[in-house]
Amino acid sequence: MSHKSGFVNIIGNPNVGKSTLMNEMVGEKLSIITSKAQTTRHRIMGIVNGEDFQIVYSDTPGILKPNYKLQEKMMGFVGGAFEDADVMLYITDVIETLDKNQKYIERLHNANVPLLVLINKIDLSEQSQLETLVETWSKILPKAEIIPISALNKFNLDTVLKRILELLPDSPPYFPKDSLTDKTERFFVSEIIREKVLLNYKKEIPYSVEIEVEEFKDSENLLRIRALIHVVRPSQKGIIIGHKGQALKRTATEARKDIEAFFGKKVFLEMYVKVSKDWRDKDRSLRNFGYNM
Repeated sequence: MSHKSGFVNIIGNPNVGKSTLMNEMVGEKLSIITSKAQTTRHRIMGIVNGEDFQIVYSDTPGILKPNYKLQEKMMGFVGGAFEDADVMLYITDVIETLDKNQKYIERLHNANVPLLVLINKIDLSEQSQLETLVETWSKILPKAEIIPISALNKFNLDTVLKRILELLPDSPPYFPKDSLTDKTERFFVSEIIREKVLLNYKKEIPYSVEIEVEEFKDSENLLRIRALIHVVRPSQKGIIIGHKGQALKRTATEARKDIEAFFGKKVFLEMYVKVSKDWRDKDRSLRNFGYNM
């Protein structure tokens, strides 16, 4: 029996549903999903295994114009997705304008791998609008296959999976067959905590925050974790902590519950806040936080 394997890389603008699609295709919550832009900062791989196939999905940050080194690193992850893809998924939706990020559209136009353009959130559109979008994208990227979907409602995802399996090259698996992702347990702890920061704080706070897991001790019945929330300014530290520590306590409680669900065991979580001035523009800090692209 022949075996198929390949890298299926997902790119698109912020808030079009890349992470929702990734999580649905993998069957696990690996990527943060919120309504805020720049939620995904890393390239996150999710691996789906079958008897005769292995699909390595990659979720990438939303395409943007970088304003500091962190965002440059994020766009480096997007660029890397062009280099090793066996199949590209470009996610758009029925809401965004079609003139965004022409540089990346041009790269897709010139890509030498199969390209699927997935028009997401079709439950928010009329049939006539959708037909117009399909026709327009067919003209913008004539080599692409256009598939309307609703990632949130799982509509047409079976069609996407079927087409991916048809397009994958014959290859042995790239990862062990029991693998789910290339990321470490510490990474997912930091992402769960960062998700709670995104949900609980407003304005610039979530975009000034990075999480460092200082301690991760796993015993049979208990997971002990100590995490640092890095912020850019002292005023942000006060906001994160809140009056009498209530804001930080709420965030820690929500994160602990999700970490317990993720690992299936009790968690003891300590969280502290540290001011790390200009960490988003310091190469050493970015390397320490895993932005190595």
